[in-house]
Amino acid sequence: MEENIQFESEKYTLEGVFERGKGDRGAVITHPHPQYGGDMNNYVIKTIADVYKQKNISILKFNFRGVGKSQGSYDNGTGEQKDVISAVSYLLKRGVREIDLAGYSFGAWINAQAVNNGLQAHKMIMISPPVVYFDFTGFSSINNLKLIITGSEDDIAQPDIIKKMFPQWNQNICFKIIEGADHFYGGYLKQLEAVLSSCL
Repeated sequence: MEENIQFESEKYTLEGVFERGKGDRGAVITHPHPQYGGDMNNYVIKTIADVYKQKNISILKFNFRGVGKSQGSYDNGTGEQKDVISAVSYLLKRGVREIDLAGYSFGAWINAQAVNNGLQAHKMIMISPPVVYFDFTGFSSINNLKLIITGSEDDIAQPDIIKKMFPQWNQNICFKIIEGADHFYGGYLKQLEAVLSSCL
């Protein structure tokens, strides 16, 4: 059952939703850009969480600082990395040990930065990493990156750009393109769910 929770990130209190699965595996799920309406209630975030829950894996989705009831304000990706670190710490305190990072759009960029700066994660999943708008070139190696999903019509996470970039992150990932889907997956959430489920 979902549990509305709060946790601290620096001097801010953030809001989130935690649901306990079986065992000691879990996932921190991060949402799209706060300045464009992104939050933890996004339909893609819900889809990611549902797939993890179907597999009895604990989930924590939360609002970055300045979003919803989370304190603070948008911090250009710097403070948001600290929010992810704090979310991982929260799961560890709840007894979850093997923690995935699953990010959609802006959330994928934040997760990649946090890992590049030393955050440990069991696996990383990127849904539509926004390579057109954010700099992903500095990530020379993301050994725990296992899955990237984007849509064939995604002009923010363009498949051809991702295809050129991901070998420098990790050559052994699973890269899936959902035909017909754009950045928002309108009408394609079931396909996204199926791809996630088969790859987790």
